[in-house]
Order: sequence, then structure tokens, then C-alpha cells
Amino acid sequence: MSMSEPAADVAESADPSESEPGNDRLNRWINRTTLPLDLLALCTIWLTVVPFAVIDRASSHPWIWWGGRLALSVIYGIDMAVRTYLSRRRFHYFTHHPVGVLAVVVPGIRLLFSLRLLRAMFRKGNTLHFLFVSVLLLLNLMIIVWGFEHNASDANITTIGIAVWWGCVTVFTVGYGDYYPVTVPGRIAAVAIMVLGLTTAAVITAQIASSFMDQAQARRAAGGNPDEPTVHDRLDRIESLLRSQRGGDDSPNGQT
Repeated sequence: MSMSEPAADVAESADPSESEPGNDRLNRWINRTTLPLDLLALCTIWLTVVPFAVIDRASSHPWIWWGGRLALSVIYGIDMAVRTYLSRRRFHYFTHHPVGVLAVVVPGIRLLFSLRLLRAMFRKGNTLHFLFVSVLLLLNLMIIVWGFEHNASDANITTIGIAVWWGCVTVFTVGYGDYYPVTVPGRIAAVAIMVLGLTTAAVITAQIASSFMDQAQARRAAGGNPDEPTVHDRLDRIESLLRSQRGGDDSPNGQT
């Protein structure tokens, strides 16, 4: 195998919006870092959605939140710096990829990459991948609700444990009503959890139904009873009977 074939595979598999044609070093870096960075963005939605003022009120150790935000900026900054260094026209690459640059200053902009990952999970049709993304989204939404509800007046979702319990009850559409959000951002997150629960239930139901249908079709194809005629055998028998009947009807006419 020549070296040009792996290089071509790398160029084709890299993200076309961020890669450079024929730049194997840059494309290889993009292939290695895109999925981990997308997963990082997906896991830290809560860290980029909840405002700083809410963080200061909701957490007894706000420096953890601030440190997490700073760490995200450092990681995205390193990635953008490496991509710019590996590109052929560095200034042109830096100025023509504003999303990557803005993600360094405002980590929340990286949510666009999380949406790309979510679309990829739907496109692949892999149920395990879909459930993995759904669980991550559910955990993010639970923390977001807790962040907005923690110090709100008349709030009853005041701890992470209560938020997890309420999120599970909501996503499974049980709806006990013992806990509920009272703030507007918390209610918006609750609607997102409801949509997530209905979507997950629909996907799982469709997957189970498809699995049963595949199993039934496989059993029919395997032929549980070898003596039982197949559909093709029955059609051949009907066709032969029709031919013999036509031949019997035509023979008297031929003799006369």
C-alpha cells in the first residue's frame, strides 16, 4: 500500500469545514481531536449555560465553576492554536474560523459542536450512542435546573439529589408533582427534559419493535419446519395447476 492512500483517507475523513485539502497533518489532528472536544462540550453544557451570578449564589465553592470555565477556554485555545500552526495559511485560517476562536473566549459557543455530535448520533442510527447522548443531556439539564432553582424564592429543588430525582421522574413521564421548578429558566429546562423523555421513549420503542420483527423474519427465513412449503413453492404449485387446467381445457378443442 502506498503512503498516498492513507493520506487520502485522512483528508476525506476530516471535517471539510475545518480542514485543508491535502494538508495531512492538520486533517490528522482534526480527526483525533474533534470527537473528544465534542464530547467535552456535551458534558459541560451546564458549565457554559448557567450565568456567573447564579453560580456565585448556587455554589458554596464558586471557584470550582470559574476554574472549569477557565480550563475549557485553555483546552479550546490550545486546539485552535495547534490548528492554526498546522495550517498552510495561518492568518487566513485563524480569521476564517470564528467559531473556534469565539469558543476560546466564550466556551458556550462550543454548543454548536455538541449539536453536530447529536446530529451525528441520530444519523448513525445507533441506539447505544443515542442513549449515551440522552443521558449526558439529562444530567446537564438536571444541573442547570438546580443552578437556577437553588436560591430562588419558594424553590423546592434545592439540592443536586432532589434535581436528579425530579429529572428522572420527569423524563420517565411519571409526574409525581412533589418537586417542580419555579423559575422561568428552570421551567424551560423542564420542557427540554420532557421532550428528551418522549424522544427517548419513541426511539427505544421503535428499536424494540424492529428487533422483534427482525427476529420473526430470521425464524421464518431459517425455516422452523422444513416440510412446510415456502411462499415460492406455493406459487409454483398454483402456477403448475393453472397450466395443467389450461392444457386440459385446450385439448378437447384441439381434437374437434
